[in-house]
Amino acid sequence: MSKRLSVASLPARYLFSALLILALGGCQTTGIEDITGALGGKSDTAGRAEAKPDVKPDMDALRERYRAKPGDPNVALEYGKALRQTGQRAQALAVLEQAVLAHSSNKALLAGYGRALADSGSFQQAFDVLGRAHSPEDPDWHILSAQGAALDQLGRNEEAQQYYAAALKIVPDEPSVLSNLGLSYMLQNNLPRAEETMRRAHERNPADLRVRANLALVLGLEGKQAEAEAIVKADLPPDQAAAKVTALRQLLVKKQQRAEK
Repeated sequence: MSKRLSVASLPARYLFSALLILALGGCQTTGIEDITGALGGKSDTAGRAEAKPDVKPDMDALRERYRAKPGDPNVALEYGKALRQTGQRAQALAVLEQAVLAHSSNKALLAGYGRALADSGSFQQAFDVLGRAHSPEDPDWHILSAQGAALDQLGRNEEAQQYYAAALKIVPDEPSVLSNLGLSYMLQNNLPRAEETMRRAHERNPADLRVRANLALVLGLEGKQAEAEAIVKADLPPDQAAAKVTALRQLLVKKQQRAEK
């Protein structure tokens, strides 16, 4: 008799990497908050992947603005965000780190710096910096959700879920937070609860491609391969869909192999 399949046997970083492959069509410019729907400004929708065309930043203009006013925190923040968006993560981290050193109490900069740290894989430091960006008297659900995502990457799933719960008290049934929570349950190998939570997220925003991809991943891990593949194929051109289905199947094979060791 084969052993029961266990998602818990897979490292968190491996599963998030698999999600990146499945969800983002080979895009190389996303970080943890883009995968899990975490951090944005209060008027930001970063972390959602709604059916809108990408607007690429004018890097030349932003670079010139930053060179002219390197000490302006707003310019540094905008430039750092654009660098992250275009995949220049190391440079974004450097720009935002310098800005935070000069403006250590600027919460918007701290939030942006936390995102950049998460991009670089410095999840504990990202969690700590995001905590400095957060004010209990003016709670920001984006930051709470981002902190939860960082904790999940550190393997501290139960703590992460407390942060998602706090975020959901501010924005009940927010799909990006529910998606994070569903992934957190998945990392604990609580697949039925992960599916239930991910379906709630999908019901709240069926147009969000990342939520749909997360749901497909959970369904695939549960062995509901046909439904998982149907979701993937519905969102992508045939060639890309085939690649994502292959990636999902490879994930399941690796999961089976680990479970049988």
